[in-house]
Amino acid sequence: MPSSHEVLSFTILAGRIFGGFPSKVPVFALKQRSETSDRDLIASVLDGSEESFGALVDRYKDRVFRLLGRYCRDSVECEDLAQEVFLKVFRKLHTFNHESQFFTWLYRIAANTATDHLSRASSRRLRLVEDTGVFERGDEDIESPTVPMEQQELATVTREIVASLPEKFRTILVLREFEGLSYTDIAEVLEIQLGTVESRLFRARQRFKDALVRNYPELVPVAGAISKGGKR
Repeated sequence: MPSSHEVLSFTILAGRIFGGFPSKVPVFALKQRSETSDRDLIASVLDGSEESFGALVDRYKDRVFRLLGRYCRDSVECEDLAQEVFLKVFRKLHTFNHESQFFTWLYRIAANTATDHLSRASSRRLRLVEDTGVFERGDEDIESPTVPMEQQELATVTREIVASLPEKFRTILVLREFEGLSYTDIAEVLEIQLGTVESRLFRARQRFKDALVRNYPELVPVAGAISKGGKR
C-alpha cells in the first residue's frame, strides 16, 4: 500500500501546478555529488577499473531507477531499462567531456532510453509512479489513513493526468517537479534551449490544469487549497 508520503507528494504537485508555481524549491531536491569525485571515478573507469564503474552505478542507480520507474509498468521492466541505461553509459563514457555535470549527461541517456521505451510500448497503459521501489497496479486505489480522502483522490488523478500527457510534456514535468532539476539542467538533459524549457514546462502545466478543470472540477478547490498552503 502506498505511503502517506507518496499521496502527499502527488497532492503537493497538483497544488503547485494549479497554483502558479511560486516555489523555487522542487518537490524532491537532488543532493548533488561532488563533481571532482565523479571526475576521478570516470578517469579511473577509462583506465580500466571495473570497481570504479561499479561505484558510479551505485552512486546514481537510485536516481536512474526512480526516473525510469515513472515510465514502467513494474520493477522488472524498470530494472531491464536501468541495465540498458548503464550499458550505454559504459560504452559512451569516453565521449563525456566534463562540459556539463555528469548527472545531467547520465539523465540525458536515461531520458532518451525512456523515450525509446515509450515508442516501443506505445500501446501499453503507462502510469506515473512515485518514489524508488513503489510500483502500483492500475486497478489499485491510493489509500492512506493519515491523508484526507479528497487528497488521496487528487493524488490518484494527478498521477493519471501526468501519465496521459504527451511524452515531451510528461518528461519535462518529471524532471522538474519530481526530480528537482533546474531549468538549466533540464536544458542540458533534453538538449534544448532554456527558452524551450520554459515554454514547454508552461504548456505542460497548462495541460495539467485544463485536464483537472475539465474532468475533475470537484477537485479544483482541493488543489487550490494546497497551492495556498491550506488544509482541508
